[in-house]
Amino acid sequence: MTHNIEISRLSPVTRPSRRFSLVPAALTASLALLLTLGAANALANNGGGGYIQNNAPVHAGGYTGPGPSVTTVEQAKNMRDDTHVTLRGYIVQHLGGEHYLFKDDTGTVNVDIDHKRWQGQTVGPNDLVEIYGEVDKDWNKLDIDVDRLIKR
Repeated sequence: MTHNIEISRLSPVTRPSRRFSLVPAALTASLALLLTLGAANALANNGGGGYIQNNAPVHAGGYTGPGPSVTTVEQAKNMRDDTHVTLRGYIVQHLGGEHYLFKDDTGTVNVDIDHKRWQGQTVGPNDLVEIYGEVDKDWNKLDIDVDRLIKR
């Protein structure tokens, strides 16, 4: 006995679409950008230092040992032009423009402090400061060109 079996044609198997959803990719990219911006913002707000996530310290890198030795005003007056110095003392008077009178236990010297070197710090005559700069000698005068000023 013969059985006739009708075999129906199956519809062809649909191939997976080569299109993909942009939503997961866009979300991943957005999240990566937010994390990057958040880390950059944390570094910027903390000057490259500070703490983020689990109190792990963030370091910008660099030397951590002793800094340059402090020079006195008296010593600075005997140094050559363009010598780098670190002075610790007080800014006791504004002489006009960017010129100030700096004083330590050994004497006074004029210092030239560009407005950007203050970096938002307010300093009065009773505030101890540390000045990093260079000796600037001319024929008949000496002053210190300040590169950095830190209120202590």
